[in-house]
This record gives sequence, C-alpha cells and structure tokens, in this order.
Amino acid sequence: QVQLVESGGGLVQAGGSLRLSCAASGRPLSSYAMGWFRQAPGKEREFVAAINWSGGSTAYSDSVKGRFTISRDNAKNTVYLHMNSLKPEDTAVYYCACRRSYAPTAREYDYWGQGTQVTVSS
Repeated sequence: QVQLVESGGGLVQAGGSLRLSCAASGRPLSSYAMGWFRQAPGKEREFVAAINWSGGSTAYSDSVKGRFTISRDNAKNTVYLHMNSLKPEDTAVYYCACRRSYAPTAREYDYWGQGTQVTVSS
C-alpha cells in the first residue's frame, strides 16, 4: 500500500505560480511512476503530467505544456508540480497518483491521493 498526500494548493491570481507537493509513505516512491491529474467542477478528471521513476522522462497535457513542470525527489519520497502563468481555467482539485510502470498515455493508476484545491482568480 502507498499513501499519497497532496499539499500546496490555494488561491492565486491569474499569472501567478504555485508549487504542489505529493508526499508518499508506505513504500519507496522510487518504485513508481507518478502522475498529476485534475478535476474541475462538473468536468471529468483529466491528465496533467507524468514522470517516470528516475525523473528522466516526463509528459504533459497540451493545456499545461510550457507552464507546468513535474519533478520528483526520491530521497524525500515527494513529487512536485510547479505551476506558472496560472489561468482561471486551471482551477480544479489536483490529485497525484502512482503506478508501477511509466506510460504517458495511461490513465489507470494504482494509488491516489485525496487532492488539493487550486483556485485561480481573474
């Protein structure tokens, strides 16, 4: 079992930045590929970014490419999502998740966190 806890969400003005963190416990995070997803009110959950176990491979949705950066620190058992140039349409609950193998197009993950709210005001 892996427990994931997201933090770092909040209210920010458009154009601002936030850094989300996802802390893992239960098993070494280095055993897993990680992903970030988000779900806005009334919408389906959507993929945001993914990273392989070493951090050497990453993938992003078109909507965040060039603005968001996913990274990881396996020594701290933590994954990050650096979000810059935030837009009101980025408002959502953000979730981190992990899976055994890295597959940028995969949407099925083994473990999920509870989510952290990000609200971007115009």
